[in-house]
Amino acid sequence: MAETAIRFGILGCADIARKVSRSITLAPNATLYAVGSRSLEKAERFAAANGFPPSAKVYGSYEAVLEDPDVDAVYVPLPTSLHLKWAVLAAEKKKHLLLEKPVALNVPEFDRILEACEFNGVQFMDGTMWMHHPRTAKMRELLSDPQRFGRLKSVQACFSFLADSDFLENDIRAKPDLDALGALGDTGWYCIRAILFAADYELPKSVKALPGTVFNKAGVITTTGASLLWEDGKVASFNCSFEANMTMTLTAVGTKGTLQVNDFVIPYKEDTATFTAGIESWFNDLVTAWKQAPSEHVIKTDLPQDALMVKEFSGLVADIKRNGSKPEQKWPILSRKTQLVLDAVKTSIDRGLEIVEVQWD
Repeated sequence: MAETAIRFGILGCADIARKVSRSITLAPNATLYAVGSRSLEKAERFAAANGFPPSAKVYGSYEAVLEDPDVDAVYVPLPTSLHLKWAVLAAEKKKHLLLEKPVALNVPEFDRILEACEFNGVQFMDGTMWMHHPRTAKMRELLSDPQRFGRLKSVQACFSFLADSDFLENDIRAKPDLDALGALGDTGWYCIRAILFAADYELPKSVKALPGTVFNKAGVITTTGASLLWEDGKVASFNCSFEANMTMTLTAVGTKGTLQVNDFVIPYKEDTATFTAGIESWFNDLVTAWKQAPSEHVIKTDLPQDALMVKEFSGLVADIKRNGSKPEQKWPILSRKTQLVLDAVKTSIDRGLEIVEVQWD
C-alpha cells in the first residue's frame, strides 16, 4: 500500500463493518489502520478476522481511535441513535467522516453533524454504496437524455428482505433505542435515494405515507411505504420491508423511455451490473407483442461498488490533506435531501397518513 494511502479507523465491529473493511483493503488509496470497540478483545477478534495488517492499531474504546493522530478518516457503522455523538466527536478531532445510513434520527441531528464537519473542514459522505457503481453514471446518462428518455413522469422503488423472528425482535434495526426508524431508515433510505436520483435530486413538494405500515412488538417500523408528489406533477412511490422476499427494483418512466433495474442496491454480481431501457416502446399491429423489447445494458467494473465508494471518499480526503481543497459538498447535500424526505414520511406515519410538505430549510 502506498505511503499516501488514507488511513482508516473503524468505530465498532458491526456486521457491515466486515464488508467495509474489505472495501478499504480493495481500494487502492486507502488502508486499514485502526479499529476500536468497547471491548478490546472484540476489537482484536475483529481485526484478526477482517484482514487488518499486523501494524494496525486495536483499541478498547471509540475515543482511542479518534485520539490517534495518525488516523485520517473514520468509518462509523454504529447504531443510528449514536451517530450524533460520535460523528460530531470525530469531526471535532479532524477525522474525515464516512457515516453509515441512515445518517441520523432526523434532520436537526444531521444538521449538527454537518455543522461540525464544516467547522472543522472535514469531508462527509454516507455509506450508500450503489451511488458509486459505474452503472449509476450510465443510468444518469439515460435519464438526462431528452431524446431517449424525455421528461420524467413517475418512479417506483422497492427494497425488501425477509427477516426471521429473531431479527424482528433482537436486531439493532428493530430496537427503538438503537435504530428507531426501523425498515424506513434501513431499506427505505435506499428507496428514497433512488427516487431522488431519478428526479435529479429535485425535492418533492409533499409526501404521504401509504396505508399498511407494520410495527414490531417494540413499536419499530418493519414495513412501510409512501407516495411523493412534485410541483410539476411527476409522482413516485416506494415500499420497504423486513417482511417480504428480497427485492431491489427501481423503475423510472419518462415520456419517451423507461429505465428498469432489478438489483439497484446490491448488484447480482460484483463485477457486472445491468439495467434495461425501453425507448419509445409500442405494440405490434395485432397488439400481441412489443415491436421492440427493452434493451439490456451491461456495465463492468474492476472494483465492487463498496470499494469504489471508499476510493472516491479517500480521493476527496487526499485532495483536502495535500492540496488544501475544500470538502466536496455534493455528498452532504444528497444525504440531507434523503433525510428530509425520510423525516417527512415518518411524520406522515405518526400523523395518521397526513400529507406532509417537504422544505429544504
